[in-house]
Amino acid sequence: MSRRIESHRLLGRIVACALCAALLATTAGSQEPARGVAAAPRFAVVDVYVNSREPLAAWQFELAESAGLMQVVGIEGGEADVFAEPPYYDRDAVQDGAADRIIVAGFSTERIAALPIGRTRVATVHVRLGGSAAPDYDLRLVAAGAPDGSSIDADISLDTRSGR
Repeated sequence: MSRRIESHRLLGRIVACALCAALLATTAGSQEPARGVAAAPRFAVVDVYVNSREPLAAWQFELAESAGLMQVVGIEGGEADVFAEPPYYDRDAVQDGAADRIIVAGFSTERIAALPIGRTRVATVHVRLGGSAAPDYDLRLVAAGAPDGSSIDADISLDTRSGR
């Protein structure tokens, strides 16, 4: 009978170990990554808007992320027909993965009637983000210009969404 009791105790220990292992496996997946372990990269889309009261013929902006967690992976043109083509930027830096900040510019030589007035999306920037913290984008309008080349007053803003 003592053998039977020992085998029941052994079986009880095995079951207890299996339950503990199952419990640890289910809770481990919901925890934050351990310190020093990089979070899985994620992708985001940054839509950049320029708002002007005059026809917008040219613009330039600089986009960065304050913690350096951003890597630019691509850029698309804007919503207005005159800015529909991808704007100018350093394509080599993007392809090499070195673009943690980027300067983007666009201009149009179209007639004044074709140029946007008001809030218009001038570019869409696709980024890869490292870390688990929310990005803190730093967007700065460097220049905004009228068809005659003169500077105009304008504001810049961005909207973000998850990447595909």
